[in-house]
Amino acid sequence: MNPSSSCQSSEDDHMDDWLYLSTDSAGPQGLEESRDDQEAEDRGKLKSKLVSAWNSVKYGWSLKQKSHFSKSSPLTMLGHSYLLSHQAERERFRRSFASLLWLTYRRGFPQLGGSSLTTDSGWGCVLRTGQMLLAHGLLQHLLPPGWTWSSSHHVVKDDMDLPETRPASNADSGWNFVQGPKKRGRKLSLGSLLDRRMESTHRRVVSWFGDHPTAPFGVHQLVALGKSSGKKAGDWYGPSIVAHILRKAVAASVEVPNLAVYVAQDCTIYIEDVKRLCERPPLATGTSQSWKSVIILVPVRLGGQELNPTYIACVKKLLTLQCCIGIIGGKPKHSLFFIGFQDDHLLYLDPHYCQSTVDITQENFPLESFHCKYPRKMAFTRMDPSCTIGFYAKGQKDFESLCSAVNAALFTSAEKYPMFIFAEGHGQEEEGSSTPSNNITHILRKDKRKSSNTSNSMDEFVLL
Repeated sequence: MNPSSSCQSSEDDHMDDWLYLSTDSAGPQGLEESRDDQEAEDRGKLKSKLVSAWNSVKYGWSLKQKSHFSKSSPLTMLGHSYLLSHQAERERFRRSFASLLWLTYRRGFPQLGGSSLTTDSGWGCVLRTGQMLLAHGLLQHLLPPGWTWSSSHHVVKDDMDLPETRPASNADSGWNFVQGPKKRGRKLSLGSLLDRRMESTHRRVVSWFGDHPTAPFGVHQLVALGKSSGKKAGDWYGPSIVAHILRKAVAASVEVPNLAVYVAQDCTIYIEDVKRLCERPPLATGTSQSWKSVIILVPVRLGGQELNPTYIACVKKLLTLQCCIGIIGGKPKHSLFFIGFQDDHLLYLDPHYCQSTVDITQENFPLESFHCKYPRKMAFTRMDPSCTIGFYAKGQKDFESLCSAVNAALFTSAEKYPMFIFAEGHGQEEEGSSTPSNNITHILRKDKRKSSNTSNSMDEFVLL
C-alpha cells in the first residue's frame, strides 16, 4: 500500500480524536487543542493535495500514451464486436467508447462526512470503477439500444495506434457533429426532439454520480452507505464490498424506482431470490405480473494470488454477451473497469486520473470530463483474481435469456469448477442484509484444495 495513503488515513483518525476532545474543552487549554486540531486538519488537506497532484501527473502522462490495436483481430466491447480494419467499424467503436461514462478521482469537492477529505485521490478507485459499472447499467436501462453521445463526436480524436486511420475531412469522418443553434421559427424534427430528450437523460445520469452530497450515486453517498460495512472516507474498498454498497444506493434512491440490484451470494445466483426482488404487483386487475429491471453483481475470485489462466476464455465469453455491463476489477494495486478485450488483452477505463470537481448543481454543467477519448488495454495475465462481474436484464424474459446465455458462457472453461453458478431456491442470507457474506466460494485449481488463507483476500486491492 502506498505509504502516503496509510499515513493519511492514520492522521484522519487522529484528527477525529482531537475534534472530539476539543468539544468538551474550555479556556486556554481548549483554545490550544483547537489550534492543534486546525493544524492537523491543514496537514491532512496538504497531504491530500500532494497525493492528488501526484496522481494527476502520473496518470495524466500515461493516459495519453497510445495503446496498440490490431487491424486483423476483432475488438469486443460490452457485447459488440468491431473489426478495426474497416473505417466505418472504427468510427462505430469510437462513438461507443466515447459514450461510456468515465468516473475518475476528483479534487475540491465538499468534505466527506466524518473527515476533512475533499478528494478521493489515492483511495477511491474501486468506488469509481463501481460507479462506472452502475452508470453503464443505468444508460442501458434509460436509453435506447445503440445510443451514443452525439456531443462527444467532435472532440474525440483518433487515439488508437493504427496506421492511416485519421479521417481526411469532417465530411467523411463518420461523426455526427453537433449543429449550432436552430434558427428562430424553424420547427424541430421528431429526431431532434428525441435527441434532446436522450441528451437530457444522459446529463441527468451524469449528475447522479456528481461529487456532491445530494447525488444519489456520488462518492459522498457511497461513503455514507459503506459505514455499515465498517468503511469510512480514506479507507480502500474491495470489489465485493462495493457491490453491496451499490445495491444499497439503488435501493435508497428515488430516481430509478423500476430498477433493483441483486448481489450473488457465495458465487451463486439464486433464481428465486432474483424473482422475489423483481416481481411487482399487477398494475391493474387482470394484467400480468410486471417486473423491475435488474442489475446482477457477482463477486468472484478467479485463483489464488494470481489469475488462473483457465478462466481467461470464460471472461472473454462473458464480455461478448450484450447483457454484460462490465467488470469491477483491475491489476494488483490498481483498480480498473474492464469493458472488453482484443486477443489476449483487456480493454479498460482507468479512474486514477485526478480531475477538478464539476459542480453538477449548475445548469448545463460541462460533460467532457466524464467521457474518455483514450482506449487502453492490458494483458489478461496481469488481471487481479478478485473482481465483480455485472449483468443487466430489462424484464423477466431478458432475465431468462441472461440465465441461459451466461450459463452457456460459464462452461467454456475447462475447469471442473465454474466461476459462479445459478441455483433454484433461496440463499441463506435474509433479504435486505446490509453486509456481504464472509463465506466466499473460491475458484479452485484442478489440482488444489480449498485454502482458508485466501478467505479474506477478496477485497485486497492495495491503492496507489
